[in-house]
Amino acid sequence: MRINEWPLSDRPREKFISRGAEALSDAELLAIVIRVGSRGKTALDVARALLQRYGTLRGVFKASVEELSTNYGVGKSVGVQIQVARVLGERSLKEKLDYGPSLESPRDAERYLMMHLADSEVEIFGCLFLDTHHRLIAYEDLFRGSINSATVHTREVIKRVLDLRANAVIICHNHPSGETEPSRADVSITVRLKDALSLIDVRLLDHIIVGNGHCSSLSEKGLI
Repeated sequence: MRINEWPLSDRPREKFISRGAEALSDAELLAIVIRVGSRGKTALDVARALLQRYGTLRGVFKASVEELSTNYGVGKSVGVQIQVARVLGERSLKEKLDYGPSLESPRDAERYLMMHLADSEVEIFGCLFLDTHHRLIAYEDLFRGSINSATVHTREVIKRVLDLRANAVIICHNHPSGETEPSRADVSITVRLKDALSLIDVRLLDHIIVGNGHCSSLSEKGLI
């Protein structure tokens, strides 16, 4: 039976309108993005199959358009729609950092960094460059490493700080293993950068480690 033949209260789009996103499962929300099914399969069937194959919504979003299009009922156009949904979410979070209040709490930064870094299979070391009011000037990926480590060059971080005229920074990197407990190397890098930045009167506010579904703040752990 097609979705448009279901009772109105059971259709994902109508349920979203009448009851809000909280009333819908991940599969139902994804079905709205997919819009139409394929022969013998509704959009909800296709969404459930994608979630079963990739495990989570993040797993679905991590897949490329080419990979998504290999699934039954998902051509390139639907793959693009799914990836557009991911990009819009990431840009919305980035926009909140760009135009939002000062970053006195790591929460807003963590939400953006989770979407940007959590699914990377290699370590990426990045930096949020902030102005005198701790508002975002720019975010940049600075170094990429193997699955185990990223080589961080202090002079390159300093150069970008000076180029962007930043007054404070939040550094970050991901752990592809999913664990967020800081290693000795993480603490050492943090101390080294904090000392170097202090020489040019720039504050290191935090070092955020991104894992699988959660983050760790070295500032909140008292390690900065």
